[in-house]
Amino acid sequence: MIDETAAEIEDMQTHSSSVVAVKAARALGDLIDREFPTLDAYLKTLEQNSTILRNANLSHASLHNTQREIVDHVRRSEPRTIPEAKAATEQAIERVIAAVEQSKRRAAAQAAGELEDGAVILTHDYSTTVLSALTRAIEEEAEFTVYVTEARPRYLGRKMVRRLAAMDGVDPTLTVDSASGAVLPEVDRVLVGMTCIVEDTLYNRVGTYPIAATAADLDVPVTVVGSSAKIIDGGFSFENEKRKASEVMREPADGFAVANPAYDATPTRLLDSVITDEGVTELVARD
Repeated sequence: MIDETAAEIEDMQTHSSSVVAVKAARALGDLIDREFPTLDAYLKTLEQNSTILRNANLSHASLHNTQREIVDHVRRSEPRTIPEAKAATEQAIERVIAAVEQSKRRAAAQAAGELEDGAVILTHDYSTTVLSALTRAIEEEAEFTVYVTEARPRYLGRKMVRRLAAMDGVDPTLTVDSASGAVLPEVDRVLVGMTCIVEDTLYNRVGTYPIAATAADLDVPVTVVGSSAKIIDGGFSFENEKRKASEVMREPADGFAVANPAYDATPTRLLDSVITDEGVTELVARD
């Protein structure tokens, strides 16, 4: 299960960073059912497999943090036997999964409270936290007009707009990424999720940066929502993922290269607010 999960993460079949962190944590639990000759062998295998899962996607801070937390918890518990180490592993896995899921729910609840009834919103990519925030607000009888960019070349925005189209209270429109500037003058707020924020940079699905820059030029507020565990002050080096050229064009690239980065880096100075499970942080006003 661990190898299969690592391969799935590498292939980005599961693209939500929170979902990835939960799946990886559960996969690590596969070790609990295995037999080991010594305690040292178990601890070494735990560390090795956690490293495999972390290295499957070096862009997901939540994956990095939850895996390190599991291993560190087991080490700190100072188990004297294999059953004690396995019990500590199971406890740590359950704790990090609960923390990830609770923080997502709380962040969504915080964001829902900030959304005004009747607002016109633009969102990019597919964010489960953004989707949850809109769902919560709609349950409180709010209504929204939502523009969704496709998030090319994987078209993850199409998944988002289909989910929104199934909701009462939402009038959704799908638009190509490059047309965001055409619709932003009608928009009250840009609302996007986050892969992570490292110091003064938001890393999110490629296409976020030009949307945020255009919104800044048009004085449209940009709000980012996600778990506080995705905000990193240090100790984590974001590594962008270079996706396959075949996602951009199916025919061979004859005489030219194809660039297909998964994420881009948006300066937080372009953001108006960040909403997490810990509350709303208003950022410094734009120049």
